[in-house]
Amino acid sequence: MSEPSTELLLKTDALALRDIVCAGQCRHRSEEEFAEATCLVFPYRGVYVRHLGRSDAVAEANQVLFFNHGEGYRISHPVEGGDACLSLAIGESWLSELAPQDQVCDGDPLTFRQQRLRIDARTQALVAVLRHSLRNGVADTLQGETLLLTLVRRAVGGSTSSHPARRSLGRQKLVDRAKLVLSSDVGRRWTLADVAAEVRVSPVYLTQLFQQVEGMPLYRYQLRLRLSRALHLLERCNDLGALSLELGFSSHSHFTSAFRQVYERTPLDFQRSLSLR
Repeated sequence: MSEPSTELLLKTDALALRDIVCAGQCRHRSEEEFAEATCLVFPYRGVYVRHLGRSDAVAEANQVLFFNHGEGYRISHPVEGGDACLSLAIGESWLSELAPQDQVCDGDPLTFRQQRLRIDARTQALVAVLRHSLRNGVADTLQGETLLLTLVRRAVGGSTSSHPARRSLGRQKLVDRAKLVLSSDVGRRWTLADVAAEVRVSPVYLTQLFQQVEGMPLYRYQLRLRLSRALHLLERCNDLGALSLELGFSSHSHFTSAFRQVYERTPLDFQRSLSLR
C-alpha cells in the first residue's frame, strides 16, 4: 500500500499547512493512527471515511474534519479514486482565540467536541485560493497566515471579531505601531508572529484589529507599501527581477501580477511611460 504524498505549503512557528494526496488503496479500515497535533482537515477532492471509536465521519469537500492531538483513528476508502485535502496544524494559543468556547473542550491539549462541521461555499473557495496561491508562490507568508486565520474563523463558525469594532485612540495607536514595524523593512518577509511580537499583542488580535481600523488586511497594507516603493524605484531600475526580490516578492511574475492588479499596468509599462515624459 502506497503512502500518501505530502507537500508542505506553508510553515511558521505557529502553523503548518500541508497538501495531502492519497491514492485510496486502503478500501477497508487502516491500522490505527494517532494525530501528532490538533489539525483542521479540509477535503477538496474525493472521499474517505474516518473511523473514530464507534463513530464514523464521511470526509468530503462540504465539511472540515477535526483531528485532535493524540486521538486514535482509522481510515478507509469505500469509493475508488482516493482523496486530497489540506491539513492545517495551528498553535494552541492561536486556536483558543479563534474557536468558539462551545466548540472545544476544557483541558490540555485543546480538543474539538465534534468530529466535523459543514462549511459554506465561500470557505470552499478560500481553500482553493490558498492552495493555488501558496503552491504557485503568489502569496507570501504574511498573506498566507492571514488567509488561514480567516479560513479557521469561517470553518469553526467563530465571529469575525471577538472585539467591538471601535476606532478608539488606543486602537489606532496600536495599529500605527504595526504600520511602523512593516515600514521599517518593506522587503522583509514578515510573519504575523514577528509583527505581533513587536506590537506586543497576540497575532489573532492584531489581524482582527488591523482589519477593523484600516478596513483592509495587514498583508494587503504591506503589499501597498511595497508597490508604492516600487513606483519610485522603477525609473532607474535596470533589473526588474532583482527589484522584485528586494521588495519581498517571491518572483518577477508575482511582482508583475500584484502591480498590474493595483495599477492596471505592468511595471514595465509604467517604466516606459516615465521615459516618455
